[in-house]
Formats: sequence, C-alpha cells, structure tokens
Amino acid sequence: MSANERNPLGLEGIACLEYGAPTEAQLDALGDVFRALGFSRTRRHASRDVELWSQHGVRFVVSRDPRSFAASFARDHGPSIASMAWYVADAEHALREAVRRGAVEVAGDLVFGGAPALEGIGGSRIYLVDRRRAWEERHYVALERPEVVRDRGFLAIDHLTNNVPRGTLGAHRAFYREVFGFEDVRSFEIRGTATGLTSYALRSPCGTFCIPINEGSEERSQIEEYLREYRGAGIQHVALLTRDLLGSLEGMRESGVATLDIDPSYYEAAFARVPGVREDHEAIRARGVLVDGDEEGYLLQIFTENVIGPIFFEFIQRENHRSFGEGNFGALFRSIERDQERRGVV
Repeated sequence: MSANERNPLGLEGIACLEYGAPTEAQLDALGDVFRALGFSRTRRHASRDVELWSQHGVRFVVSRDPRSFAASFARDHGPSIASMAWYVADAEHALREAVRRGAVEVAGDLVFGGAPALEGIGGSRIYLVDRRRAWEERHYVALERPEVVRDRGFLAIDHLTNNVPRGTLGAHRAFYREVFGFEDVRSFEIRGTATGLTSYALRSPCGTFCIPINEGSEERSQIEEYLREYRGAGIQHVALLTRDLLGSLEGMRESGVATLDIDPSYYEAAFARVPGVREDHEAIRARGVLVDGDEEGYLLQIFTENVIGPIFFEFIQRENHRSFGEGNFGALFRSIERDQERRGVV
C-alpha cells in the first residue's frame, strides 16, 4: 500500500481544538480550567475576539465572538468542543480528496484563517490547516500582557474520545476510516455494575493521535447521559500526554481540578498485574493513578471529573505501551457509575 493510500489526505496531526460556551461566565470558566492544566494565554486573533492558549505542542482556542461557529454550536450544546483543526500537507488537496471520499464541506470560519472545513461528529467542524502556512503566526498576534502560568508538562493530545448514539458506532467508524484513512486499533466490550458500552479505537494515518468511539448499552449508561446533556454526539474527553504523570499531578495539587475516585481494592493486584512500574507505587496509590501494561511496557493514567459541560480530561504517561488502559476499564467504569449513583442517574 502506498503512502498516499495509507494517508489519503496527507494528515499530519492535531493543530488545535476550539472551545465555546453560551455565557461570559462559562467562557471565563474555560480559562480557569486551562490555567489549572498549565496552559498560558499568549495570543489573540487579529480581528476576532478569540483567545489562543498553549502548552508545548497543544493549542486550544476559546471563541468569545458571538458571530463565530463556536458560539452558535455552544448555544445548542452548552460548553463544548466545537471544532478540531488538523494539520495536512496541502489543504486544498485534502479538501478535494475528503469530499471525493464522502465528507461534507461546510463554511469556514476566520478562527483558523478561513481554512477549509468539513462537517465532523455531531455537527462539529474539522478544519484542514495547511502546515506550511503557519496559521498561528499568520492569524494570531501576541498579547501585550500575556498570561503565562507554569506548565504541567503536557506535550501533546494523545487521543480524543467520541460518544455516539446507539446504533451509529459503525457509521462514525466508517467516516474516519473511509474519509481520512484511520485504522482500527482495538475494540472493547466494557461492563460496569449496572451499565456497559462498546468502543472502537482508531489511529490516525499519521500515527500521532487516536480516536476511540463509544456507544452505550443501556439508557442509563454514562454514554447516554453524556448524549442527553450535550444534546448530541461529540467529544467526551481529551487525553493529554505527559512524560511524568506524577509530576504533572503535583503541579496541579492546588488547582482544584478533581479526579475520579478509585476503589482502594484496585491496588491489591495492580502492581502484580503490571510488573516493572518504575514510579513510586505509594505515590501512584495516593494519587489514584491507574496502571496498565504488558511485558513490553506500561502506562499510567488518571481521569478528571467533568470540567467542561459533560467533557472531562485524561492525563496519560506512556512507557513503550500504546493501549488505552483496557485493564483499567472495569475500575474506571465503576468509578463513573459511583458518581452517577451519587447524582441519582443509576
């Protein structure tokens, strides 16, 4: 198979995520979350009320412009991720090829300099940003008083999970495969105490990020709860990659970002199940960090509570291990169910 066949749009990674919210207070709250996660506000759009937040290789934009697509999307969905921008080798070629493969072209927005856009999950947008044209420098100007905070060591977006209605997982999987050339990585059937889900994980043809897609099994499942609150399909969580998860968490100790609780019994077998974990075991236990791996390597991961509407973050450290923590899914699912029980959902 040729390089073009494997990567038909010339995808080269995630450029940025665009966030929106219906009210000024909710927009300000987005900034609070990003500061807590170690993102600095350093630039603004040259002609629109749009902020750029950055940390190493991760870029978030927050659109405060009521004319923007993100504003209209947020009026329908609440605080949300309205768009993804993906780097491509040649934006015009990528657009033509995407439409030929069945994608729907939609109107662009000045947030990404008028880059071509496709309809994404739940009516969101996927922008095709030409890497050669340096969108950040061309369309955003440096703030006179940048708001710089100490970073938390988050280097890149590892994966973004999509939640979709029952019966549509296959169609969403086909969209990423047939339009962009994503490849299947794994599939899962996950059960908690009362609910379950089916998940397919796909890897981008450039190999820089993944998109797992979740479909709930019961009306009371966490997936269906997300869909009700979000009023449609969308991004459930964003996983940020770090080389030192315990260090990242230490940096957020006073941030107020709450993580999901893990049953203490989880650790009775965790380190026997995943031998070779070099980090301090007691620190892992104290922080509620999950571990998974095999004979080749391991990962550490932890999940926040919902922080942007029904959207949450995952923080992940990989040590020669590319899975998604399948060995932790049961413990994670039970933790989410406990939270649902406290709120009277299940």
